[in-house]
Amino acid sequence: MMNMLLPRLILFRKEVVQLWKAFWAAETPLYLKAATLFVAFYLFNPFDILPDFIPILGWVDDIILVPLMVSWIVSRLPVPARVYAGKYGKTVDGKARRM
Repeated sequence: MMNMLLPRLILFRKEVVQLWKAFWAAETPLYLKAATLFVAFYLFNPFDILPDFIPILGWVDDIILVPLMVSWIVSRLPVPARVYAGKYGKTVDGKARRM
């Protein structure tokens, strides 16, 4: 179980960072930005599909639905937004300069 959970957790972390950076990119469509805001709202909203006061089941919908929604949004990002959300950001001209 742990062997399957750890890689998914690492992937989720990378997707969240990529989604955060793509949210600020001009190339990202408005509907994907709205979906990103919906995921954040759903995570912190007190009204869930299954209320959190139900033992264990209340958290299961957050643990399953939020990563699925994040993966869905990241899979639909256009290529320029994915490049913008890359590890190092945009490269100006690729040359090092001395001061």
